[in-house]
Amino acid sequence: MISTENKTVLLVEDDDHIRMIVKTSLSKLTKWTIEEARDGFEGLEAAAKSMPDFILMDVMMPGMDGVTTLASLKKNEKLKDIPVIFMTAKVQQEEIDDYIKLGAWGVITKPIDPMTLPQTITAIFATRSAADG
Repeated sequence: MISTENKTVLLVEDDDHIRMIVKTSLSKLTKWTIEEARDGFEGLEAAAKSMPDFILMDVMMPGMDGVTTLASLKKNEKLKDIPVIFMTAKVQQEEIDDYIKLGAWGVITKPIDPMTLPQTITAIFATRSAADG
């Protein structure tokens, strides 16, 4: 279970507007520190520098998409255990299942509800913790 206290979140999102909404939501509703990256390349660099508690990442980004970024994280011994939650509008059950098989901890549907985003993230962590025993 993740609390709303003292966590560092790496937000990897290419859309400036969505990044601002998510950052504002999490900054106002939690005490988390929010770090930002605009694409997978920046995300990998930022993750290596800050070792965030978790990564909230868009699936569809130019350059390096979320799936490729997740695969790169999983190949890096230092970064492989950082939980990743995808944000995407592509939410067919088969796609969600594929993201989970690739190692994502969960999927948040776009458009994101900024008022419930922290609870959604906390619920993903609670579900994962329960599944892990």
